[in-house]
Amino acid sequence: MSISVQGLTKVYGTQKAVNGITFGVKPGRVLGFLGPNGAGKSTTMKMLTCFIPQTAGAATVAGFDITTQSLEVRRNIGYLPETNPQYLDMYVKESLAFIADVHKIHNAQKRIAEVIEQTGLGPEQQKKIGELSKGYRQRVGLAQAIIHDPQVLILDEPTSGLDPNQLVGIRQLIRDLGKTKTIILSTHIMQEVEAVCDDVVIISKGHIVADDTLAGLREKHVGKSLESIFIDLTGS
Repeated sequence: MSISVQGLTKVYGTQKAVNGITFGVKPGRVLGFLGPNGAGKSTTMKMLTCFIPQTAGAATVAGFDITTQSLEVRRNIGYLPETNPQYLDMYVKESLAFIADVHKIHNAQKRIAEVIEQTGLGPEQQKKIGELSKGYRQRVGLAQAIIHDPQVLILDEPTSGLDPNQLVGIRQLIRDLGKTKTIILSTHIMQEVEAVCDDVVIISKGHIVADDTLAGLREKHVGKSLESIFIDLTGS
């Protein structure tokens, strides 16, 4: 497994935001990580990226333990948070050079050129990030997440707020990345899951309520749309 999660729990005061969840993601698969607002999705992703510590349980990413080998986890993971924080006064190439320096990438200019081509940023590379559309800002965020060529990508709502044309471009980019990397994709958009995901995990109130391939989930709920399945499994 590229990602293995065993009994992962996060408690804030008296609230269990994530309650003993267990799942795995195989290499070269795109996992749709779904759930209502407040279900525990972002908390789980923050634990897997070593941004916050777990209260209990364990997980490995690319074979490294998130508790005892957090630096190795970070070297092997690319993370695009929902907020996609960026330095808006930096130029696109300048920002990528900054991230490349953080990761101590050898032959950084060659790698920056590769990532710019891969993410379709060529026409915008001489602009400041603050001058870009939201779609291109998301592409910059993805470029920053993959510049160190991580084995695993964790993407939190990567297409939130994009128009239909921008959606198509970002989805295609995620599909292309999924051919060589393991990806967890958190989203509320069911069409997005159907377009890019191989497997689905649905979390509700801190518990996993579904863990299957996309095809397997449909077979278990014959005649229902993914949206209907989601509502059935997560409704109060």
